[in-house]
Amino acid sequence: MRALVVEDYAPIRKAVSEGLADNGFAVDSASDGEEGLWYAQQNPYDVIVLDLMLPKLDGLAVLAKLRAGGARTPILLLTARDGVDDRVKGLDAGADDYLVKPFAFAELLARVRALVRRAYDTRDPVIRVADLEVDTTKRAVKRAGESITLSAREYALLEYLALRTGQLVTRTEIWEHVYDFASDTHSNVVDVYIGYLRKKLERDGAPKLIHTRRGQGYLLGVEP
Repeated sequence: MRALVVEDYAPIRKAVSEGLADNGFAVDSASDGEEGLWYAQQNPYDVIVLDLMLPKLDGLAVLAKLRAGGARTPILLLTARDGVDDRVKGLDAGADDYLVKPFAFAELLARVRALVRRAYDTRDPVIRVADLEVDTTKRAVKRAGESITLSAREYALLEYLALRTGQLVTRTEIWEHVYDFASDTHSNVVDVYIGYLRKKLERDGAPKLIHTRRGQGYLLGVEP
């Protein structure tokens, strides 16, 4: 999934960004509120991690502008303030969750994953499609009980398709949700990685799960 981290304190921004990237997220980052708002308005993120105390434009102002503009992206607020009033202000302004500094990265990651699942109306961390299992917490994949080893990019692509099970997913949507802002969107890398996934997931006698819609995109599911 694609995440935006807006945090002015460089060590935290770097640690959160790298941690999310290590766990399969495509990550963009910003160091002030104006830059963060620009990123958020230009790209369809699956989750935004937003600090409250930001230069140029504070986190509440960024949050208010995004919600006023109709953005429904899940937003996790980070703050050093642990008072009830501050939490209430953030949640009332449209935040989906709230984490007080200092925090354990494992908790942040769990909260981010939960927000993404909720956004895709998926409560169970294990997504099942026929005999395929995609464990979004462990980032592990099985088919018919057999573990399948995927690269980070292969897994990221499969997870996005799994969250959209039964829906047509365009190449543009894949680029927007699986790759970061600096990626080259003019290559055929999506088609290449779809091919890699098929080779690893398809089994003799088992139904094909990844289907191509020519000129449109891809669909994960069992066809009737």
